[in-house]
This record gives sequence, structure tokens and C-alpha cells, in this order.
Amino acid sequence: MILKNVITTGVLTLSLFSAFAFVQKDEKEEVKQNPATEGKGFAVLELFTSEGCSSCPPADELMGKIEKEYKNKNVYILSYHVDYWNRLGWKDRFSSAKNSQRQQLYSRLLNSQVYTPQLVVNGKTEFVGSDENALSKALQTALSGFQNTNIRLSAKVAQHEIHVQYDATAITAKDRLLVTLVEKQSSTQVGKGENEGRHLQHWQIVHQQNSIALNTQQKGETAFQLPQSFSAENWEVIAFIQNSKTGEISGTAKIQF
Repeated sequence: MILKNVITTGVLTLSLFSAFAFVQKDEKEEVKQNPATEGKGFAVLELFTSEGCSSCPPADELMGKIEKEYKNKNVYILSYHVDYWNRLGWKDRFSSAKNSQRQQLYSRLLNSQVYTPQLVVNGKTEFVGSDENALSKALQTALSGFQNTNIRLSAKVAQHEIHVQYDATAITAKDRLLVTLVEKQSSTQVGKGENEGRHLQHWQIVHQQNSIALNTQQKGETAFQLPQSFSAENWEVIAFIQNSKTGEISGTAKIQF
């Protein structure tokens, strides 16, 4: 079933970047940085999902399909596992209260209910996350647009942390830079709840997310704790700038290890 459950709104802290490739060599060594790609249309897809929701697996699978089909396009997928399904029989190991709070803010900005699976595109439009036709139209519209931000990124892995250096220019006083550590793919054997007995595949799972107010910190560094399951080929950093008042996203970046 699709769970619709209006919850107390949380605080939105959002942001942007541009595109770079990372080549990891060894610990404490800085990864290479490529120039940002400017002026090209992009799509940031934010899926709100849960292992406890029987309607969510088709949306998760759709994200895997889009990730493959749009591999060489400016499409950036972020899967946020919410925690409000956990009380109904199965605790999603990827879920967090912060993910639920982010969805609650979109509920206020977009005047929508809180439900799973929900997909938000570029912070401006939302629909059921498994609706492939709606997603296809949204992608066509988003990729025909443009971004005009100027971002520079670099990063290094040192001991138990990933350090990301940024240099970005805010377009408005409300712009925030949101940097996200993402696991590209994982799976779970579900033991209880609506998906009991199912082996679920997940793509682009949000693990950690840092927010920076660009009106006060346009250049600096942010860090992530290195996950125990970290492997360079299965993790990446996705970042974007978002206007915290309107929700609109103005640019993106992806960092490959």
C-alpha cells in the first residue's frame, strides 16, 4: 500500500554543485578534479522509499533502470529511506529521521502529502515514484533546461574520513550546498512487514548528507565518516545547490571514486 501520513515539518537544508570525476589512489591522497560542466540540463531525482512498504520495490527498481539508461546523462538519483514505516513490523537499516524530515519539508514546499514511494524532481514537482510515464515526461523537461552555477570540487580519503573541498558561488541568499554520500547499490532479505520474504534491490542509497549555507561559506571543506562497507567502486558523492525558500535546484555535481 502507499502510506499517506502528514507529519511535523522538518528543516530543509539544501544545495548544489557541478560535475567532476574522482580517481582514488590511496589513503591521504587527493583525488583528481575535472572542470565543471555548465549550461546543460540536469535532473535531480529524490526518491522517498522504505523496505517496509509493499508499493516501494517497483519504484526502487525504476531507479535502477533509470540509472542504467541515463548513465551518460546529467541525471542524479538519491534514494532516501524514511523511518516512519519502521513501527509497522520491519526496521529498514537504511532509514533515518533526517530522511523523513526532508520529505516533510517537501510536503510544505510542494503542498503535497507525505507518502511512499514519492519522487521529487529538481525540487519543483512530485509524483508517485513508480510512475514511469510521469518520470519520463519530467526527465524530458528537466534535461532540456540548463544550469549556470560555477562549482569547483576536490576530495581525499584520509584514515576514517572522506574530505570534500568546495568552491561555489551562491546565486541567492537562500542557496544552500547539500553534499551527499551515496551507496550505488545494495540489497536486503526482508524478514517481516509487508515485504516479508522478499529480497529487495536498492540503488543510490543516501547514507550521509551535509548542508552548507553558501551566503556565509562559499569556499571550504566538509567531511563524511568512512562507512565500514566502503569500496571505491560502489560509492560516490552527489551534491547540489537548492534555494531553501522555493526548493528549486540550480545545479549539480557527481564525484566518482
